Amino acid sequence: MAVQKVELLAPAGDFERLKVAVAFGADAAYMGGTAFGLRAKAKNFSMQQMADAIEYAHKHHVKVYITANVFAHNADFDGMADYFQAVHKMGADALIISDPGVFALARETVPDMELHVSTQANITSYASALFWAKQGAARVILARELSLDEIAEIYSKAEDKIALECFVHGSMCMAYSGRCFLSAYMNNRDANRGECANNCRFKYALVEEQRPGEYFPIAEDGGSYILSSKDLCMIAHLPEMAAAGIASLKIEGRMKTPHYVAAVVKAYRTAIDDFYADEELYKSKIPTYIADLQKSANRDFSTGFFFGRPGGEAQVDSTKTHNKTYDFVGIVRDYDVDSGIATIEQRNKFVVGETVEFLRGGGENFYQEILEMHDADGNAIDAARHAQQIIKVPVDKPVMALDIMRKNLE
Repeated sequence: MAVQKVELLAPAGDFERLKVAVAFGADAAYMGGTAFGLRAKAKNFSMQQMADAIEYAHKHHVKVYITANVFAHNADFDGMADYFQAVHKMGADALIISDPGVFALARETVPDMELHVSTQANITSYASALFWAKQGAARVILARELSLDEIAEIYSKAEDKIALECFVHGSMCMAYSGRCFLSAYMNNRDANRGECANNCRFKYALVEEQRPGEYFPIAEDGGSYILSSKDLCMIAHLPEMAAAGIASLKIEGRMKTPHYVAAVVKAYRTAIDDFYADEELYKSKIPTYIADLQKSANRDFSTGFFFGRPGGEAQVDSTKTHNKTYDFVGIVRDYDVDSGIATIEQRNKFVVGETVEFLRGGGENFYQEILEMHDADGNAIDAARHAQQIIKVPVDKPVMALDIMRKNLE
């Protein structure tokens, strides 16, 4: 087992989700500005928001990595050097880059800034890892298509020259390391420039060319999501990942909700801490970790390519787009110790008489029956119906800002 504890790297699609990632135990977060990244549909960060977010994260001893992993065309280089200098001045801990030209510009513009090579660069061998090390990269984010044996071999050849990062949880792309042209073909939205329309998640049917408009369902294995991959989940295999030499475990999800970020980060934080404290304890709690992960929206879980190339049944999620057993209904904004009243910002409807669960960043989760609630003006109400409505709710146990309130849908 590795002596150095692995880093837990969380997604931050906006400032709120960055705060949630920090509150629930991330060691580092990755996020993007409004340009040069591959998540154009995420809210992302303005320059001022980015500066504030970096300051906030550093105050809580959490690192911040900025994505600049676009496959650049000529026009994309306009203003890029100034952007890198500004990000460096803010104190960002690293840039994540996939394009060699962008990497070269960053190396020239901010020579003392740490650079990480994105998974989009398709690093699948120790030779590629060593190549990037010679260019000055501090870390490579390995392609998702590698097995643990291959990763261990890369580590054995490159351990003292460059750090290894791998995705450990979240959505898997149907294309090789995310290099997909389906969205560009169908929607004129280039996935490799941050505009993916997620066409692989659509439900498809067959159409015979002589009978346009007649759709024949694809029913093999019970569904027709024929391009939709299962979600990656490696929480049950932390010993193998640590032994392979992986330094950072990355959670996918800059487009996901604060509830998703909170639930997944907490599950992995707990699992990692348990593993390094007592491996037998960790092994005994694996079913609990997985049950906690399943409370956030997910597709069926898979171990991806880590234990060899998966077949269709192991990889394709052919029956549904998401499993969803819990609904994200609110986020704690404040808590008054003397009165035991939590101030909640509503995210989905909940009513008096329901039992909800508080997902806690700084303690054990607990269930709470909603016996009464009041609006921001102190009026008694029977339901939180309005988007982002501020609600006052008595709770039996202390909570803290950014704790998540959710309810069971089953």
